Amino acid sequence: MKRWPSLTLFTVMLLALWLLLNDTLAPGHLVLGLVLTVAIALGTAAMRPLRARPHHLLAAVRLIFVVLFDIARSNIAVAGIILGPLKRRSNSGFMRIPIDLRDPYGLAALACIITATPGTIWAGLSADGGDLTIHVLDLQDEETWIRTIKHRYERPLMEIFE
Repeated sequence: MKRWPSLTLFTVMLLALWLLLNDTLAPGHLVLGLVLTVAIALGTAAMRPLRARPHHLLAAVRLIFVVLFDIARSNIAVAGIILGPLKRRSNSGFMRIPIDLRDPYGLAALACIITATPGTIWAGLSADGGDLTIHVLDLQDEETWIRTIKHRYERPLMEIFE
């Protein structure tokens, strides 16, 4: 019975997506969508052996706004790099960031945040999970990037997931 709330949320989200994609609220689509989403949710439950245990909803909401702000700011910065002088484009590179986050859902969220932010890409995680490798389009100061990732993203994700 403990799986019912997450099953319900997953089912509701899938049903909403189904109805949006079909652009209809016809009774037939409602029933078919409900049957399919319940079947998908039950069929994939075994593939999700670890359950996410998020805490601190307020921290999650703050993180969403931080990420949205950073994405907007990064879009402007990337546009400046692309449209700016050619010599500014040669500052890209890979870097390693030591991380303390261990929760798989927190790491997945961090990967999504880093990759969704223009100018950065998650390139890998070390085998022991202690180092994150990212590619940065405008790599000027590695320490600034380390502080940014650790304080703006990793710390709130640890508060949410650990």
